[in-house]
Formats: sequence, C-alpha cells, structure tokens
Amino acid sequence: MLAPTTGRGLSRAGRLAAAIGLALLTLMTVDGVYAAAAVAINAALALCLAAMIAEWSYRVWVAIRVRRASVYAASFAGIADAAGALAVPIAFAVGVGAQAAWLCAVVWVLKLVPGISGLRQLRRVMVLESASLISVAVIFLTVLFVASVAEFALEHEAQPAAFSSLPATFWWAVTTLTTTGYGDVVPVTPLGRVVGALVMISGLGVFGLWTGILATGFAAETRRENFLKTWEAVSRVPFFAALGPSAIAGVTNMLRTIDLPPRVTIIKKGQPGDCMYFIASGEVEVDLPGKKVRLGPGAFFGEMALLGNNVRSANITTTTISRLLILDLVDFRVLMARHPDLAATIDAEARRRAAENS
Repeated sequence: MLAPTTGRGLSRAGRLAAAIGLALLTLMTVDGVYAAAAVAINAALALCLAAMIAEWSYRVWVAIRVRRASVYAASFAGIADAAGALAVPIAFAVGVGAQAAWLCAVVWVLKLVPGISGLRQLRRVMVLESASLISVAVIFLTVLFVASVAEFALEHEAQPAAFSSLPATFWWAVTTLTTTGYGDVVPVTPLGRVVGALVMISGLGVFGLWTGILATGFAAETRRENFLKTWEAVSRVPFFAALGPSAIAGVTNMLRTIDLPPRVTIIKKGQPGDCMYFIASGEVEVDLPGKKVRLGPGAFFGEMALLGNNVRSANITTTTISRLLILDLVDFRVLMARHPDLAATIDAEARRRAAENS
C-alpha cells in the first residue's frame, strides 16, 4: 500500500486542481476569453480532470486493499471523488457539446468542501441545534402560508394577474418575509399593505432567531473545542500528572492557551509580571547571567513573579514552535489554595532556581 503521506499529497493536489478547474470553467463562459484561448483552457481543464481521475482511482484502490470499498463509496468523500472524476467523461460520452460537457465540472466544488475545517463545526452546530432550527423553520412556514392566504384574499380582486392563485402569492410572501422585496409584486390595498408590513417584521424576527441560535451554537462549540485543546495540553504537563480528572478540569478552566512561533520574546527582564507559564509543547530559552538554560515540555517558568517578586529577572524566548499554558496571579492563588502539594512543588522549584541563579 502507498504511504499515507502520498494520499494526503494527492488529496491536496486534487483540491488545487479543483480550484484551478473551477476558475477555468468560469473563464470558459466569457466568449472573448474562450475564443482567444480555447485550446489552452481545454488542455488545462483536461489536466485538472486527469488529477481528479488519478485521486479517485488511488482512493478506490486503497479502499479495496483495506476492504472498505463500500464504506468509501457511500461516504461524502467517495461520492465527491466519483462525481469529480466521472461527470465530465459521462457528459462527453452521451454526446454533449464540449462547453456544455465541461460545465458538468461544477461538481468539482464538492472537492473543496472537506478542506474547509469550519464546515465540520457548522455541521456539528446544526446537528446539536436541529430542534431549535426546525422550530423556527416551522414558524417561518406558518407565517408564509398564513400571509399568502391573507394577501390572496385581500389583493386578488385588485391585482388578479399578480395574485392569481395561492401558489403565485407564495412568491410575494417569500420575498417579503426574507425582506428581499424585489418590487415586482406589491400590495395596493390598505389592509394588504398592513399584512405586508407585519410579514416584513415577522421576517426580521424569524431570521434574528436563526442567527441567534447559530451564533450561540458556534460560541458553545468554540468553547468546547478550546476546552478540549487546553485539557489535552494540561494532561501532557507532568506537573499536573498527579491531579485527578476533576482537578484537571478545574485547572483547564483557569489556564489560557497560547501558540507561539520560534524566536518570540515571552518575558523581558525588568518588566512586572502577573502570570506564570507551563510548557505543553516546544521549548524556551532562559537568558540568565553568564549562561542560557533551555526548558522543554512539562517545565514551567515565571513563577517568581507570583511568589512575591513581581519583577521579571530574565529574558525568555521561544526556540521552536511552542504551546504555552498561562496561569494568572488570581487563578494561581486559587489553584495553590486548592492543591497545597502543587504549591509546595512550585515553591521548592522556585527556591532551587533562585539559589542556582544567585
């Protein structure tokens, strides 16, 4: 079997080919551009299609090798890969013209969906908030139908062409409820305008509810993901290894996570300090008089600022990409009060470092 990295590289190539192909598809519909560069556009589209077929063939081969062909074929990725590889060839096979056949390449947009990480979060939010979203949708449809019936009854005689039937009135109700208001169908009777105003106000309320539900869901999901990331980082710090799950959860709520690139100054000598740091991953360099000390995962620094001397005594910078956990002064005191053994460990380490530095 090919190495997994090969599959990831092929997937990235497939997404790049899809993006390029969709751009070329757009240019193909511009008559002047296509007339001037038809051969080049068709050749580039053919290369993009070849990339789609290559990725799909690779994934099918891997799925057959691991005996998961049916699972892959029924998955979103499998359907997107198959559509991207087969849609255009099938269109050519049934005799569709070149331009029309290439328009089938619009399915390549499905290849870009898995690469958008935020869509996974959106899907989870919509699943978790499905009951609330459906309730608002029911309200929307109720207002839509009632408003259509009312407007049909009020406007049918005044505008028989515009409000000829209840299905025709649905168009007015949809555009008004969504506050789009194309202006092609508007009420002219006084009561009809009152109904229209109420429908517009209802539309603002309905879409405000949808927006609020999604915003709250996104905020909760973001908090959950941040909590899980911080929990994972905390659990990797040996300093917290002796804590139980409930204690780690409490510590996780106290800590802030920060990711830093190399050569970033975290602490400057002489500045006041109000927090300490734990290294979840990466490495930092402490610039002490006459020497430099490197601290790796599991170590902590900056505790002296929380133990009485709030002036930073050394410059500290990152040497690699590092993830740090930050504990503020107030939370530090709460944590030490709850876990005296941790307080003793930090105090002992602080005394050792102070003696070593002196």
